[in-house]
Amino acid sequence: MAGDLVRRQVSVIAATSTPANLVAKPSTSTIPIVFTTAVQLGLIASLNRPGANVTGVVTLNVEIVTKQLQLLHELVPTASSMALLVNPTDSALAETATKEVRAAAHTPGLELHVLNAADLPLQTSSTRS
Repeated sequence: MAGDLVRRQVSVIAATSTPANLVAKPSTSTIPIVFTTAVQLGLIASLNRPGANVTGVVTLNVEIVTKQLQLLHELVPTASSMALLVNPTDSALAETATKEVRAAAHTPGLELHVLNAADLPLQTSSTRS
């Protein structure tokens, strides 16, 4: 579909998922691409200077996850381990977040437990304590 949009010389391409973003970027260097993804996927140089023909909106999940870990550690300085909950259905985002948080957890010597959201049992009103 991205190739078809480029051939039609559309004015702008809106890519609203990680797979769409990864396909749209290499398809054109002239048509503006508006995306919703992370810097870590290599689609833009940085949030403040995306560069080239690519710009967009990010939800800042991965971009601020290391800061969130730092703040959590400040709130609970005696904690020696922390957990990261990831969505395994978005493997690119889950892998990027895990890599970033592992690096951030290493600096203060925290043990990091990565949990897949799909692996967690759902609690219903009958199973709550």
